[in-house]
Amino acid sequence: MQGKKFISPGAWFSMIYPSDWNEFEDGEGSFLFYNPEVWTGNFRISAFKGKVGYGKEAVRQELKENETASLVKIGMLECAYSKEMFQEEGTYYTSHLWMVGIDDLAFECSFTVPKGGDVKEAEAVIATLEVRKEGRKYPAELIPVRLLEIYQINEGYEWAVSKVKQELKKDFQGVEEDLEKLQCVIDSGKIGPKKKDEWLAIGLTVCSILANEVEGVEWKTLIDGNRETPVLQYHDQVIDPMKLAWSKIKAGQPCNVIEEYKTILNLIITNQLT
Repeated sequence: MQGKKFISPGAWFSMIYPSDWNEFEDGEGSFLFYNPEVWTGNFRISAFKGKVGYGKEAVRQELKENETASLVKIGMLECAYSKEMFQEEGTYYTSHLWMVGIDDLAFECSFTVPKGGDVKEAEAVIATLEVRKEGRKYPAELIPVRLLEIYQINEGYEWAVSKVKQELKKDFQGVEEDLEKLQCVIDSGKIGPKKKDEWLAIGLTVCSILANEVEGVEWKTLIDGNRETPVLQYHDQVIDPMKLAWSKIKAGQPCNVIEEYKTILNLIITNQLT
């Protein structure tokens, strides 16, 4: 299946979902995807981890306890499938429900569609489900930025806006000229060398300005071992917010965000010319 890759927080599992779907906010532990332009249904997935064989046991339990459930096969996966109808504001919907088991993970998947709506999109996604083994080394991957990292980016940026306002009594618009204000805050010495989260917020803010100012720069989520973090991508270049500030402070080096920004711009221009 062609599409976007999703790797869950904690890297328990991965799946491929349609290119025209995006991730949206949902309840804790549940991940929601749908097409915001042409709505074809809401796809939700939750994963639960247990002992060896927990996945298959969860499917058996669902078949035993849910009289309407039947055993179906999607791709190579055996699932307990059921559906339920409901009405909302005069419109009828169908929720298609699957309990899927793989190794020590059980997945609850649902696809809510208008009555009579097709479920092929959801089945195609479920067929791509893969469990990522604990202790196994996977190559680093860049995936579309997840909501978790979007929250982190926004929190870092809001911290910088607040800090500039507090220290300099100036507004922060997220444009290149604001780097001077950010540098003034850094030069004031009021951010301690052990304040990792605040230095990371500075790196995220510099990257946010880049994303605002440079066309073609995109936020991604980097999954690399235990590290799951937002980064910027421009063609084959990856810009890591951590390296813009925190890595330098940790190494006892000065942090100059204006120079860092110029260096990145030069790399981007060089990339455009080659």
